[in-house]
Amino acid sequence: MNRNSDASKARIFEWLGVATAIVYSLLVAANIGAEFIGFTLLLTSSALIGIWAYLGKHKGILFLQFFYAAAGIIGMIRWF
Repeated sequence: MNRNSDASKARIFEWLGVATAIVYSLLVAANIGAEFIGFTLLLTSSALIGIWAYLGKHKGILFLQFFYAAAGIIGMIRWF
């Protein structure tokens, strides 16, 4: 693969992660009983942004995603 292809792939992970995080935060803030779905989206977002961070060698952001993933899992367990 060439560099442009890798950058495009990374961009997809970045923006899908951002979109899922936005929907997560809106669902949880709305307090409409969709918290489990929201925390599932948080876990998904952390995986997507984690992949983006790994591809781009953004070590601090990658480290942060482990904590977001843990928060998503804890939230899913508590709301299940």
